[in-house]
Amino acid sequence: MSRWEHIRKLLLLKFRYATASATATVVDYALWFLLVALGTAATLAHFISYPVGVLLNFYLQRKYIFSLRRRLRNTFLMAMTISAIGWWTGTALIALLLKIPFFAATPILAKLLVNAVLFLYNFYMKRFAFEKRFLEVD
Repeated sequence: MSRWEHIRKLLLLKFRYATASATATVVDYALWFLLVALGTAATLAHFISYPVGVLLNFYLQRKYIFSLRRRLRNTFLMAMTISAIGWWTGTALIALLLKIPFFAATPILAKLLVNAVLFLYNFYMKRFAFEKRFLEVD
């Protein structure tokens, strides 16, 4: 396979991943906005909404994105561990960003920035969990 074909396939996989992630993210954000509107602190709202999106995202990744090359149980445990690390890291990053006046005035921008960072982390780590690889494509 040529270098460009490899890059094209990897970009297509990322696009499919982004589509599934966007769906899960919409659920995450909808719940986050609802919780914040009900008076929940932005950091706590993230702590609650993120796992809901994670579970939906796992289902979509398994069904539409990655080939399962491990036992489902092992893949699920690995994916949830990876997500838990992202969950805690994201919560800490939001808490840190909200100490900056700009982000304190617009907490949604803190959440957007954290989601962008977590997207790349999650793509490569989840791909490893499902397919035992990072960059290779078939």
